[in-house]
Amino acid sequence: MANLESVQKLDAKSASASGPAAQTAGPGARAWVLGVLCFVYVLNFLDRQLLSILAKPIQDDLHISDGQLGLITGLYFALFYTLIAIPVGWLADKTNRVKVLSFACFLWSAATIACGLAKTFPQLVIARMTVGVGEAGGVPPSYAIISDYFPSGTRGRALGIYNMGPPIGMALGVAFGASIADAYSWRDAFILVGAIGVVTAIIVFFFVKEPARGGLDVAKADASGPAAKLSAAKFWPTCKMFFTRPVLFLMALGSGATQFVTYAVINFTTLFLMREKGMTLAEVAIYYALLVGICVSAGMYASGRLVDWLGKRSKTAYAYVPAVGLLLAVPFFIGFVWAPTWPLALAFLAIPTGLNYFYLSPAVALVQEEVRPNQRVLSGALLLLVMNLIGLGFGPTYLGMASDFFRASHPDNSLQLAFYTLIPFYFIAVAIFLLLARAIRREAAATGGDA
Repeated sequence: MANLESVQKLDAKSASASGPAAQTAGPGARAWVLGVLCFVYVLNFLDRQLLSILAKPIQDDLHISDGQLGLITGLYFALFYTLIAIPVGWLADKTNRVKVLSFACFLWSAATIACGLAKTFPQLVIARMTVGVGEAGGVPPSYAIISDYFPSGTRGRALGIYNMGPPIGMALGVAFGASIADAYSWRDAFILVGAIGVVTAIIVFFFVKEPARGGLDVAKADASGPAAKLSAAKFWPTCKMFFTRPVLFLMALGSGATQFVTYAVINFTTLFLMREKGMTLAEVAIYYALLVGICVSAGMYASGRLVDWLGKRSKTAYAYVPAVGLLLAVPFFIGFVWAPTWPLALAFLAIPTGLNYFYLSPAVALVQEEVRPNQRVLSGALLLLVMNLIGLGFGPTYLGMASDFFRASHPDNSLQLAFYTLIPFYFIAVAIFLLLARAIRREAAATGGDA
């Protein structure tokens, strides 16, 4: 879970530097809320990734191909996850965000249990789509809740801590999911994780308080009153604002191109390590779990710290941090795919596993900083729409189909060849982030602000 000492230090700084509005919640309350929301995100990502972590036993049981696995972990899930997130984000901006989050957590957890009970591929597809519907209401409300607990200048680190949810979820999913599946059944892993989520949803409903919207953004208040009293943002004007501002749209597009790689890798790495590198479920549960938990967490947190530090000098840091991270990751990713043994493959994989996630904290922080307080949930949902539809929807789907394509001529290393085809997408993402840096400078010049 997130480092409690870091959270408390962050709270202390925000309380001292942000004025009376920041005093609405003390350091302990902020640490509690951030910890709970991070745990919900852990479950969100754990439930999402459990299918790919247990791909090998699921394939053996239900007799599904790499292409079908790519569809169920990618496009089928992403269509519901991304499209439902938009009306959910709009609803959360108008209603109680904590209650929306609680209901969403309950729904995706119940659907995770249903995944464990599925007897056929169509049943698994339906359950998986329902997980996507529930998880659509998880992240956007959390972004906005955190932004109303932590003031500007500390949100990058707060969101960096929150964004440790995915690596922790992946690590726990690999460790416990693989261990339970190895000792009992892949079905038991789904049922247990889903049950934990149901309990967590109840805790969120009763023990997390809804913060005032824009309570820490007094400077952005409109003429009629403080930011906390802003009226609900209108749906279509907010969507138009998001897609017509180059800074916001390019950040979403660059994040989507990055996620094309990251989700393809996440959803097939366990299968790749087991089928083509010779790892067992027990080895995956130890070594790959440690790699994911440590390296992705480090990438998430380090990028949040970097944008808070470098962003004070130049807002272009929100673009350059992920761009440099991706460029540094490429040679190590090639080494991971090439490596003839799984220990060497994991050694190479450690570096891109951290650097591939240098985009998320900057993306979330920039969008939350650049929109009005009453537009944050919907804007966060629009960010997720673009980057998850591109990355989550098409990344795993593409890689699974590429593996099926190569299997006819290279049955023993079809996934390896498919992984090699991801390399150009690294450079596409870098190019988009460089365009984002130019857009940030242009917008600053047009408005008279600092770039």
